[in-house]
Amino acid sequence: MNLWSAIFRRGKSIATASALADFIDEQSAFLVQKGIYEYSRARAGHYAKVLFSEQAFLDAIERSRWSAYPLGLAMVGELVEGVLCAQGQAAVAAQPDHVRALVLAVFDRYPTPASHSAQEWSDARGELARRLQLVSLHPPKRAMDIPAPLAKIYFDLMPIHEKLRGRDFPTTHNYLKVTMCNVHDVLTRRMDMPALAHALAKDAPPA
Repeated sequence: MNLWSAIFRRGKSIATASALADFIDEQSAFLVQKGIYEYSRARAGHYAKVLFSEQAFLDAIERSRWSAYPLGLAMVGELVEGVLCAQGQAAVAAQPDHVRALVLAVFDRYPTPASHSAQEWSDARGELARRLQLVSLHPPKRAMDIPAPLAKIYFDLMPIHEKLRGRDFPTTHNYLKVTMCNVHDVLTRRMDMPALAHALAKDAPPA
């Protein structure tokens, strides 16, 4: 499996922990990869076709998208936990670790990518776990507010030299905000909340 296959899965009802994990995977991959590719093409302009044929750039974009994937998981994971809490699912909200465990299990679907060392990938997992643990320390955020702490980190991963990025950070941040709102809409539209809450409560890790 790879991040591309995650993006192109068909939409389906989210009624089980497995379906929710697939949703988190596909939306996290889409969120970070779409931004990286669109930004790179926009900055390259008429030279985009040439740039995307250069192996050095392809290697750089591969590293960027895998480095950004844990950020996508952190953002979408926080969104999922917030939606569950907002829906008043007490049985789910009482288990603050079980969305975190689900997100980490999604991360673990992927072996260390060729663009990263084993230590880098292990460190990325540890940082993802830390970020997910912080989610329960504050009230649920609006979807558009979730990217704020991670937007600059994401922007700095773009495979474009920092001197060529100009004043593009606000545009990238806005992209993340809008896309997270879209992810929220898709989640709430596809979610079978009673069935999902039951499945998550049943499969929750020990408190």
